Amino acid sequence: MSQRQVLQVFEQYQKARTQFVQMVAELATRPQNIETLQNAGVMSLLRPLLLDVVPTIQQTAALALGRLANYNDDLAEAVVKGDILPQLVYSLAEQNRFYKKAAAFVLRAVGKHSPQLAQAIVDCGALDTLVICLEDFDPGVKEAAAWALGYIARHNAELSQAVVDAGAAPLLVLCIQEPEIALKRIAASALSDISKHSPELAQTVVDAGAIAHLAQMILNPDSKLKRQVLSALSQIAKHSVDLAEMVVEAEIFPVVLTCLKDKDEYVKKNASTLIREIAKHTPELSQLIVNAGGVAAMIDCIGSCKGNIRLPGIMMLGYVAAHSENLAMAVIISKGVPQLSICLSEEPEDHIKAAAAWAIGQIGRHTPEHARAVAVTNTLPVLLSLYMSTESSEDLQVKSKKAIKNILQKCTYLPALEPFLYDAPPNILKHVVGQFSKVLPHDSKARRLFVTSGGLKKVQEIKAEPGSLLQEYINSINNCYPEEIVRYYSPGYSDTLLQRVDSYQPLTK
Repeated sequence: MSQRQVLQVFEQYQKARTQFVQMVAELATRPQNIETLQNAGVMSLLRPLLLDVVPTIQQTAALALGRLANYNDDLAEAVVKGDILPQLVYSLAEQNRFYKKAAAFVLRAVGKHSPQLAQAIVDCGALDTLVICLEDFDPGVKEAAAWALGYIARHNAELSQAVVDAGAAPLLVLCIQEPEIALKRIAASALSDISKHSPELAQTVVDAGAIAHLAQMILNPDSKLKRQVLSALSQIAKHSVDLAEMVVEAEIFPVVLTCLKDKDEYVKKNASTLIREIAKHTPELSQLIVNAGGVAAMIDCIGSCKGNIRLPGIMMLGYVAAHSENLAMAVIISKGVPQLSICLSEEPEDHIKAAAAWAIGQIGRHTPEHARAVAVTNTLPVLLSLYMSTESSEDLQVKSKKAIKNILQKCTYLPALEPFLYDAPPNILKHVVGQFSKVLPHDSKARRLFVTSGGLKKVQEIKAEPGSLLQEYINSINNCYPEEIVRYYSPGYSDTLLQRVDSYQPLTK
């Protein structure tokens, strides 16, 4: 046999291996093929090819494994059990940039599914190697490594801490300063995933100098980058007053308000979330947002979108209003109540309605003036119907009831209260009657109107337990009127009059 024929055998073998990995990598892109590949034992066939003498076969084998592991946690589990991870980690340090990208992709695909699988990656020593890849000259390798680190960090505080301990934070901050948009996005996303778990982890990201660089990218024209930047700043700001103040000090206002008008819905949502996370901490931070025009901008934003995109904005208005009378008044002046009322009526999702009900309650609970601003928008009957509806979720019922109670206890605007005399259940009725008992003794015009509108008659029909708070309120209202008027509107009085007519003996001459 000639030398050429001998070498031909090796060439055919190499060609077959190349063809096999390419075909498997291609088949792995289609979900309908995954089960067949798995049943055919694809994992054990790919594993030795990761150490093939031909670099393209190695890379394609890794790519195929990544696609399989990405599909579901069973396949990701198979990668771990097949003892493939140590091999990948070894190659990640030694091989060329194409292989590094493919290996990092497999680690990301395995780590994304669960904390247990992410922990398996940490246990095989991958973090140190991935962090070294963040310093690679090739932006694609940096991106693949940042992506894998972010997917590991997002699961819980322990895994996030492991990523930080490996030295990832300062290098991710360097990555967001690189010119490549894709690398900036993934690095910002990874910083967001690290920051979200605890104040300590967020502080690590802050100490690495992240805030200033993130803040500068708020106006970047790339929508996907803006989403990640706003998300990272939110995850930092949410933990504490100090962290929120650091974000504000990076001069994100009024710049961030332009994002509320962005054409990308998720940029709007993430900007709203960032403003909400700052507003919730203190009256001073909320006042700063009001001064920057943030409340009016947020109300416009809520009006321009639907569903879950609205949710952080609705909550932000509630947080601002909760802090003080003046801040709640700022929401009222900017026409926040009618907009929240629209959300209450038109949103199909109960959790969004519940947030709107809570926010309205925070606005109306301060003074009679605040309560009146809510009452005149005809929001109270909507809240009552949501509370009474059997189709409302428990959370929506609780939030609606609390909002009604908070507003009623301050409301002295009687025309808005009167319908409640007819429609409200006993636990709400108590508060309504209580408000009438406070207002009527001091307002003669209101007393007259209460009689002519049928309110006094309705109060006489309420059955209250003797000695109860409700009975005390009714007594206070009755004491505002002459005894014969109260008697006249009491149930059964007309029968008594008719009986008197029947028994009356006319005087005869």
